[in-house]
Amino acid sequence: MTASDDSRLNLEEIDYTAEGFGELYDELPLWSAPFGLLLLERVPVKPGITVLDVGAGTGFLTVELAQRCGPTARVIAVDPWKSGMARLARKVSHLGLKNVRLLEQDAATIDLPDASVDVVVSNLGVNNFENAAEVLRSCFRVSKPGAKLLLTTNLVGHMSEFYDVYRATLIELGRRDRLDALEAHVAHRATLDSLGRMLRGAGFEIPEITTASFRMRFADGTSLLRHYFVRLGFVPGWKSVAPADEIEKTFAALERNLNARAAEKGELALTIPIACVEARKPES
Repeated sequence: MTASDDSRLNLEEIDYTAEGFGELYDELPLWSAPFGLLLLERVPVKPGITVLDVGAGTGFLTVELAQRCGPTARVIAVDPWKSGMARLARKVSHLGLKNVRLLEQDAATIDLPDASVDVVVSNLGVNNFENAAEVLRSCFRVSKPGAKLLLTTNLVGHMSEFYDVYRATLIELGRRDRLDALEAHVAHRATLDSLGRMLRGAGFEIPEITTASFRMRFADGTSLLRHYFVRLGFVPGWKSVAPADEIEKTFAALERNLNARAAEKGELALTIPIACVEARKPES
């Protein structure tokens, strides 16, 4: 802890399913924007096409594609997140978009006819689906022959600067027994090979994968660990690595060491490697 702190770290997990959560929550669109912009550079933008946005959330891609493709196109947004879809519905109404359809349901059982979609997009969806293989098979079913699927994901190597400090912290605390858990947590991110296997397993061909990266910058470890999106998206996984009876002790040491790294470097910058995969359903 630093001298300016007036409270301990809040390690309580955040419930994104809470009613109204999506109305106030802009950190997810901020996080997803670099991935979505990479996808928007590559997605077909044509009048008259039908686009399926899988894991649409509050509609970052849905709203853009509905406007960019024009009123003769149709964009179908699917997501089981009630609060996020409620916000998307209000945005669609406010913007007067008549070419958007919302499906509040699991993408593994999309309520659409076979071979009815020209383009499938999923911005950061596949790495958050518990049933990713089933979702991709469902996407394959509703895709027309020759249809494209474009998805983005973060990759193994994500936030490596943070994990270097976490690794050193566990060693410092004499908890080398938790290093395997840390490495398993790091390794659960997608790789280019694992993405390829998953998409080919669903029946898709993979003509192109584009990679890039961006940085998330924080003043220090204290600001990182208190950031709302970090608490929502990452802290639960980081907690699972720490010994169950030493979580607060581990995070106090982790915060101290992250602050030391920030003091040395002038800031705490975390690298996020990303991939945009452009797959295709065979013509026959």
